[in-house]
Amino acid sequence: MNTVKSILLLLLHACLLLTPNYSYASHAAIMIDAATGSVLHEENATHSWYPASLTKVMTLYMTFDALKAGEIHLNDILTASPHAARQPQSKLGLRTGEKLTVQEAILAVITRSANDAAVVLSEHLGGTEESFAIKMTTKGHSLGMYDSHFMNATGLPHPWQVTTSRDMALLAWKTQQNFPNYYPFFSAHTFNFKGRELRGINKFTANYPGAEGMKTGFTCGSGYNLISVANQNGKRLIGVILGGMTSPERYQLMIKMMNDGFANRFDTNPETNINAMASNTGGTPPFQLGCGNMAPTSIDSSAIKDTYIIKPKLNSRHRHSIHHTSMTPILKKTPLVKAKVIAKPKVVTKNKAKTIKIEKANKTRYHHPK
Repeated sequence: MNTVKSILLLLLHACLLLTPNYSYASHAAIMIDAATGSVLHEENATHSWYPASLTKVMTLYMTFDALKAGEIHLNDILTASPHAARQPQSKLGLRTGEKLTVQEAILAVITRSANDAAVVLSEHLGGTEESFAIKMTTKGHSLGMYDSHFMNATGLPHPWQVTTSRDMALLAWKTQQNFPNYYPFFSAHTFNFKGRELRGINKFTANYPGAEGMKTGFTCGSGYNLISVANQNGKRLIGVILGGMTSPERYQLMIKMMNDGFANRFDTNPETNINAMASNTGGTPPFQLGCGNMAPTSIDSSAIKDTYIIKPKLNSRHRHSIHHTSMTPILKKTPLVKAKVIAKPKVVTKNKAKTIKIEKANKTRYHHPK
């Protein structure tokens, strides 16, 4: 049965390769009211995009689903496989055979976007990362994420791993609705692992008033991505930015969108609900930045090192194209787009910490500087 599912999934993904040229967009965005699912704002919201590490929100959704069903528990011990230990940055640096709990893996994924921790979870839940990815896609489609396809648990580049900002907003909304006991994990901004305190890399979660968390992501193909949830005066908004040209730009775009949403600058009676938005309208995903060659370089912004950005070597014959692996179609090189200039918002950066408690049975506390 798994073999049949794998073949059908590969055939479905192969359709993405039929278009000879990739399309390009400045960025994609959406904002919804979490109380109703009403779409308050959208730009290219159904345009196909590479999710990068936003993929890990689906990995966590699957983990929370298993916790809720009693299939696993927060204190269960996981063991890093050789495959997990080989994952590139960002990661905890797990060695083959090293152990951690389910809770530690969850917090590592949220705060540090740890690829090795995400793979450990995927193998524990799915047997192999490949089998888990098939389950991710199936689960996503059951939630209404019809334009999302997952090939791994981390968001490391794969030409068939695609999503839309609409699908990511829907995923964030369903996560918040379906897992009230586990959703608060997303607001954690520090993580203690084996005597080390590791700080989170999501600046929006750390600094924006009322931020409840979510996830950052980056690859050269996707650009700088961000899912954010914030709650002010009882009004909860969910925002998604895909394809920021720089890390600061994605935060600026999100902050402006959130500020406008809380100030009611968008239509207060929108006709569109996220569940009713059209799908399959986005064509092929853009290769957003002029770097990389689709090698595994899914590194979140605060953890980027030049050694992980692989610049293509172009000869005279192929000076206008970038060559990829045999699994990847040739993509046209994208000219670097000038980032939009947005007035720098005022951000609260007080060092006052807030403490959240995940479950009554769990006495570990997580500090989130606000």
